[in-house]
Amino acid sequence: MSPPSGPRPASASPVARLSAVGVRRGGNDILAEVSLTLGHRDHLAVLGPNGAGKTTLLRVLSTYLFPTRGRVEVLGTTFGRGDLRELRPRIGFVSVGLDPLMHERAAVLPLVAVARRGGLWPPPGILDDPTLRTAAERALARVGASHLADRRVDTLSQGERQRVRIARALATDPALLLLDEPFAGLDLGGREALLVDVERLLVDADGPTVVLVTHHLEELPPTVRSALLLRDGVPVAAGPTDEVLTGDAVSAAFGVDVEVRRHGARWTATAALR
Repeated sequence: MSPPSGPRPASASPVARLSAVGVRRGGNDILAEVSLTLGHRDHLAVLGPNGAGKTTLLRVLSTYLFPTRGRVEVLGTTFGRGDLRELRPRIGFVSVGLDPLMHERAAVLPLVAVARRGGLWPPPGILDDPTLRTAAERALARVGASHLADRRVDTLSQGERQRVRIARALATDPALLLLDEPFAGLDLGGREALLVDVERLLVDADGPTVVLVTHHLEELPPTVRSALLLRDGVPVAAGPTDEVLTGDAVSAAFGVDVEVRRHGARWTATAALR
């Protein structure tokens, strides 16, 4: 069954709630004591150095990784008390690490369309279904990628591929969208262009709640008002961006003395040159 289309009403229930969540692998804590509540369209940025546990947190929120300890509730279902498979069509996960699942020789529009069916390779005639075609065209338009519809994946730049990845996630009309380093590998122009489209998605009243992982404060869209800083799997600070993104907290998370500035709605962090 195709997921429903159209706007979703705001819900009093949180999109996600984590209480003292930990993930332990090989005798090491990958995450420890992570607690957060994510409200409807309360977009969250998760920042920290390599190995901080950011992607592990996304995997928990995606329902594909069960925590070692703690309590997790996503979209009204508590882990261990419901069928998580029923949640997965309502959660979009965008990561370069999933690229092996995106066929290089496929054309963009059918590749986005088949995502609505949970598929990886578009069968012949998939665009004959007007519902799938419309969903794919709308998803591409939402990330400024309508002009890519007839292109093959193997002809796309990194920025264009990222738009297609996001469009595939949006084609399912998710309630929760997880973006794992969406600006990685982009040059300045590509980053800023994609930031505009991501910001447009974040302010869309019919759009999903977004959790965005990044290493860089400069990559935060203005609409992201909440942040979580991680180091070695442990929260350093969490809450409104204005309270979390301070020089002391960011320095503690990244292990280097930095000065944090805000320029209008954008952030920067720079280390002192010695």
